[in-house]
Amino acid sequence: MCQHWDAAAHSGAAGHTAGRRHPAPRPDVTIHQRIIDQRRGPALRITFIVNAVASSVTARRRVIIHKALSADHEVTLAETSRRGHATRLALSAARDGADVVVVLGGDGTLNEAANGLVGTDTALAALPGGSTNVFARILGLPDDPVDAAGVTLEALAAGSVEPVGLGVVEGRYFLFHCGVGFDAAVVEAVERRGPWKRWAGHPLFVMAAVETWWRTDRRRPPLLVRGPDGTELSRGFLTVVLNASPYTYLGNRPLDLVPGLDLHTPLAAVTLRRLGLGSLAPVLGRALAGRRLEASSAVDVVRDLKALEIEADPAQPHQVDGDDLGACRRLRFAWEPDVLNLVVPPHRELRDPLGG
Repeated sequence: MCQHWDAAAHSGAAGHTAGRRHPAPRPDVTIHQRIIDQRRGPALRITFIVNAVASSVTARRRVIIHKALSADHEVTLAETSRRGHATRLALSAARDGADVVVVLGGDGTLNEAANGLVGTDTALAALPGGSTNVFARILGLPDDPVDAAGVTLEALAAGSVEPVGLGVVEGRYFLFHCGVGFDAAVVEAVERRGPWKRWAGHPLFVMAAVETWWRTDRRRPPLLVRGPDGTELSRGFLTVVLNASPYTYLGNRPLDLVPGLDLHTPLAAVTLRRLGLGSLAPVLGRALAGRRLEASSAVDVVRDLKALEIEADPAQPHQVDGDDLGACRRLRFAWEPDVLNLVVPPHRELRDPLGG
């Protein structure tokens, strides 16, 4: 059964409902000016959220980063303890007047925190603590969380904060993508081996992908993708709705399904119409090479979507930023511009010139 995201249930918040349009953050008036003025005024109020069980998080790194943040700022440490907890912690921090929420964890923890901060003036800063750290890499942060903390402190000193757009599916915001069908089934298989994820990393994903491919019915595509007006856009076995690129990384190489997509442009939907090896191999090759997939007959790519809908028969699993959310028969998507304040590395241009 489809598990729709209920922000109020996860945060205890009244009146904060994900998926509805919130007033756009105003960094020019609030957090941005506060950061710019920090040297002349009081220190920033930072909530440091840590997922202690994330792949790259160690006690030593947590202590070093905490001390670095605390050198010039007022820092409150909070540790996540269960699914959805980071959303509560982030929203609580925003209500208490925090200027920035710094998250040390994987993409799932970062996603939860973002859902708590949508529509608030509090900025989000990402530190890579997981196994792949897709979003931190999209921002151009170093792979090492201690080095990334140094870059984040430079960004705060420079007042480097941007309002960015997010995708939302059935009330759950996503930072970089939502996968439906085969893609999500692989994530589901990885999650079943939870304890191994910390140590196996990418090999575990490869093994799960092979296993899932073998047991998938590749004869009849279960997904129907419709545009905002109900027009059929594609049918396939896998659809990835992207808010930013790349889709993920294989080692140090980006798997880029829609080159040029950035956090200031509407969504793109990539649907794989065939799941045979003869179709998969060329598509993966083009994505790894950063070449556009539109040239492949096995893929449909639709850009600049502010809304879309996916129907599944039978119900198909879906995942958001690598977090398994269960199977659904229908998923409604939307894109909301400028709903999250994001700390970005100084001089980092989030708008990709290829994105238009």
